[in-house]
Amino acid sequence: MHTATLNDSEIAERIAVLKRFRSLLEQQRLKFREYLTVLEKQEKSISDENTDAVLQHTELEESIIAEIFTIQKVIDPLEYMYTNICKNTDHSDIPHLKTDLDDLQKRVLAQNKKNRELLQTHITGLRQQVASLKRPYAHKESIYAGTARTAALVDLSL
Repeated sequence: MHTATLNDSEIAERIAVLKRFRSLLEQQRLKFREYLTVLEKQEKSISDENTDAVLQHTELEESIIAEIFTIQKVIDPLEYMYTNICKNTDHSDIPHLKTDLDDLQKRVLAQNKKNRELLQTHITGLRQQVASLKRPYAHKESIYAGTARTAALVDLSL
């Protein structure tokens, strides 16, 4: 298939693979940027102790991750095709997109780790607060517990 000159169908195939591969890499880069933005907003919500916002960010985060994985499932075979079909061609924007994606992935992982640590610190603080709460009836019998002093019969006659 690879000869010194390429026929029109081979050129068209390379162009189609290249365009689709570039398009998917750009989509994935956009999703990683969106994910990083959500993580940064989530960090602020954790610091502000806004549990509703943290929950919303977590739900949004899950949907973005699902989209990233879906795109990755398509990128993997296209990347294989790209490396095999376009061996001797130079497309300088693809390596740049891959480098940019790698950088975004590292930033996302770092932000995600930071958020997990913040949440862990917050949870530890909440546990300490709960443990230090004074329970006024801690050593007393519950009014709802059955005791020998509980009435067995009630006189309803008037």
